[in-house]
Formats: sequence, structure tokens, C-alpha cells
Amino acid sequence: MDVRLAAQGLAIGYPGRRIGAGIDLELAPGGILCLLGPNGCGKTTLFRTLLGLIPAQGGEVLLGGRPLAAARRAEIARAIAYVPQAHAPPFPYRALDIVLMGRTARLPALSQPGARDREIALRALDRLGIGDLAQADYSRLSGGQRQLVLIARALAQETPLMVMDEPTASLDFGNQARVLAEIAGLAGGAGGEPLGVVLSTHDPDQAFALGAEVVLMKEGRILARGRPEAVLTGEALSTVYGVPVSVERTEGGRLVCLPALGRRPPGQAASPEVMDIA
Repeated sequence: MDVRLAAQGLAIGYPGRRIGAGIDLELAPGGILCLLGPNGCGKTTLFRTLLGLIPAQGGEVLLGGRPLAAARRAEIARAIAYVPQAHAPPFPYRALDIVLMGRTARLPALSQPGARDREIALRALDRLGIGDLAQADYSRLSGGQRQLVLIARALAQETPLMVMDEPTASLDFGNQARVLAEIAGLAGGAGGEPLGVVLSTHDPDQAFALGAEVVLMKEGRILARGRPEAVLTGEALSTVYGVPVSVERTEGGRLVCLPALGRRPPGQAASPEVMDIA
């Protein structure tokens, strides 16, 4: 079954306010797509458009080769799971209850989660190392713990595609490493069929760690896309983030990005053209 997610000539934004245009992307199971760019460049708006939460202002989003706008919400929910940046629950749900909400798309209308759904939810919590929080009040968890619960909810949804908006933003170093390993495992088919994952991050080192295809954004446009070692150069990162950045190789052979503190960035201007880098 074709479950590819694609954007073709996509324009994004809100009524009376266009944020970006000319966006072309494609994600299939087994792939990892990493979006990088400064705050306000349109990453979250792009995600909301890819999920059908807001309409495209131009171009189109395709799911399985069909226009996303023609798909029912239940169809989209069975194909794409979403991990938002943050979540404030209106009631003091248990962490397990939050994860069980991910099973909604798999249940008939007006039905309640059963024993199998509970088993899947508990397995998702255990997979992220937070099984002991199943009965905890979600609203009283730390920001990092809540983020892990939201990722568990997405896992419990059992979709072939996953959209993750800055999934490691609230996590400590250890949990960041755990989530990155989980993302790599999902794309590689660990424990089941390979998933396609698109995530945004402010840490270019994560793209190197994942070996993901990179999409570098600025002001609502794609400046470059391709393999991280080709796209994430010091020059490109300095242009996008407005601070001088160097990309260096460690003794172990890993590429890392380092800001040159106290220095001005080079004065080059970003090209509006998209660069496809093999």
C-alpha cells in the first residue's frame, strides 16, 4: 500500500498571512527527514499543513498519491501520528490515558479501548523507559516526561508515518539520546515495519547522528536539501542562523557543529534557489 506523504509546490500560512511557498517534500516508510531552520521560518506551520490541520494556500499535499484535502480525518490519523512541541491537558489524566488516546483512530465510533489497546499503550511507555509513569498524573510530570508520553502516544497509534515537532526540545541529554535511538529504530523497522519520520530540530548534530535527509529552511523557503554532510556546512548554517558556525570532524570521525562565539557571521546572502545535494 502506498503511504507516501508528499508536498508539491506547497504554499503555507494563515488567512491574510502567507509564511512560505514553493515547498516540495516527500516522505516514505523507512526514511527520516530532518527540518532545520530558525524560529519563525515556518516549520510548525508546514507540519500543520502536512497533517491537514490547516489548508494549503497553494500547491497540494498528497497522501498515498491522493490529495490530503479529500481524505477523511480518520484516514489521516491511521496514516500519520503527530508529536507536538507541547501539550497542556485540560484535566488531570493519567499518563496511560494520554497514550491510550493514540488508539482512537483504530477504534470503532463510540467504543472504549480494550485489553489489547491497553497492552499496546503500556508497551509504548515501556519502550521509552517510562513504564513506571503509567499511573502518574500527566499534568504533574516534568516537561521532558510529558514529551516522552506524547511520543508514546504516537507509537501507540501504529501509523506508517510520524511527524515530530521538536521532539527532543524539553529532554535532558540522556532522554534525547534515547529518543534519537528510537527514531532511528522506527525508520529501520525495529520491532515491526519501517516507519517514515519527519522531525524538526534546532540541533544540526542530531541530523548527523541520524544520517537523515536534511531540509534547511529560512523565511518559509527551502534553501537546501540533501545528505547532512553536504547540506550542513559552516557557510550554510551561518547564513541561516546569523551566527558564525564551523563544522568539524572529531577524532572518532563524527561531524559536529560548533558556534564561533563572539565573532560576527560572514556577510553572505542566502540564495533563494533550492539546492538538491546528493
